[in-house]
Amino acid sequence: MENHTHQIRLHGDGGKYFGILIVNLLFTIITLGLYYPWARAKNLQYLYGETEFAGSRFQFHGTGNEMFKGFIKALAIVFVLGLIYNLSILSKNSAIIFVGVAVYILGLLTIIPLAIHGGLRYRLSRTSWRGIHMGYRGNLRELFGIWFKGILLTVLTLGIYGSWFNIALTQYLMKHVRLGNVKFRYDGDGSDYFWLNVKGTILTILTLGIYSFWYARDVNHYYFNNTKLEQDEAVSDFQSNLTAGDIFITGITNYFLIVFTLGIGTPWAILRQMRMTINNLELNGPFNPDAVVQTEEDYNDATGDDLLDSLDIGLDF
Repeated sequence: MENHTHQIRLHGDGGKYFGILIVNLLFTIITLGLYYPWARAKNLQYLYGETEFAGSRFQFHGTGNEMFKGFIKALAIVFVLGLIYNLSILSKNSAIIFVGVAVYILGLLTIIPLAIHGGLRYRLSRTSWRGIHMGYRGNLRELFGIWFKGILLTVLTLGIYGSWFNIALTQYLMKHVRLGNVKFRYDGDGSDYFWLNVKGTILTILTLGIYSFWYARDVNHYYFNNTKLEQDEAVSDFQSNLTAGDIFITGITNYFLIVFTLGIGTPWAILRQMRMTINNLELNGPFNPDAVVQTEEDYNDATGDDLLDSLDIGLDF
């Protein structure tokens, strides 16, 4: 099969995005937060619609109604955990406090993989490219196994196992992502990632933070350059061309853009930050856009996606 290079691009207009964000903010304030699911849906619809891959743009089909239902469920879960925690603290009884805090921590540790699983199922099923929907086929029980094993070993090794945990989790999630009949794969290695972080941390400290831009570049390259697409057993490779200079210049200019406009320039800064990552990505290999066909089922429960948002867990999908 012939190799090709497919570009990934984020378009978008700062003025239009500003209009979306300011309307979202006003309606969210007026409705005391109830409009937030619709605001989030409009934000995702705009950003996905401005993202282009191999000449075609993505679409996000999620709606405010779907996300509102998930929003209420997510709020209820977080509220119950917070209530348990606060009531136990107010009891001033050491035994009750211990049990309450334990339930709170265990609850958080449990809902995070639940949120990741549900969030991916919803977000990807509501994402399409050329009319072909994406999907996530992971098994919640398997994900729980990887999650709790990773948490336990990371604690027992005083954080050292964290790199292997990160890689194992990313590998599992990625291998269950689909774009129609196209499979994703992640080839990262725990040892390589561990030493990358050791080197980055040490050099950042020794250079009083200067090396942090190269460290961020290396992490970006490691993640994307180990991500693959499999189509009919043929493998294509993502490649990031991001430089430390890109990260430095974008970070500095965004800082001044936000500060000197008293926050008005935030939408432009957000788009610039996203473009920095996305526009430096390309896919190299035999991937054939015209051979992608629909395979994924529909899924409209946004609870996991709203839990991800309420817990501030970002997904790169």
